[in-house]
Amino acid sequence: MEDIIVTRMGARFLGRHLPCSIGRGGITTNKREGDGATPIGAHRILGMMYRPDRMHAPASWAEPIRVGDLWSDASGYADYNQLVRAPYVESCEQMRRPDPLYDLVMVTDWNYPVATAGKGSAIFVHAWRKPRHPTAGCVAFSRSDLLWLAANIVPGTRLIVKP
Repeated sequence: MEDIIVTRMGARFLGRHLPCSIGRGGITTNKREGDGATPIGAHRILGMMYRPDRMHAPASWAEPIRVGDLWSDASGYADYNQLVRAPYVESCEQMRRPDPLYDLVMVTDWNYPVATAGKGSAIFVHAWRKPRHPTAGCVAFSRSDLLWLAANIVPGTRLIVKP
């Protein structure tokens, strides 16, 4: 199984170079909730989610993002860094965003599925806002490159973020 290799200069996968965005806080060995940094390390892609109202399933193992799906970033709570459902009163991210950033999301194993409070949440692979525009800690690609990745990865593919 091939790895997706990510550096500040972009990503490599299956012989292709793919421009990508990383966190506004750069790349770090000491990821903290809210620091905007992308964590260094080998992260497995454990899940894939997509907006069925905006696209077809990009892979057979992709799960639809439903109305009311949220991702908890409420550090210190039992459902921290987990998919949760509305209504949810703690801090969280909307998975069904009005913009296209989360139309396709790959869930990494960074601090997931068992989370340590304060170590960061929602470290996803998703679409970028614009070329190389920083993220809140995720790795982001153009929509076309993201769709290509989705068609060519399998559960467990490693996303290796290098310093």
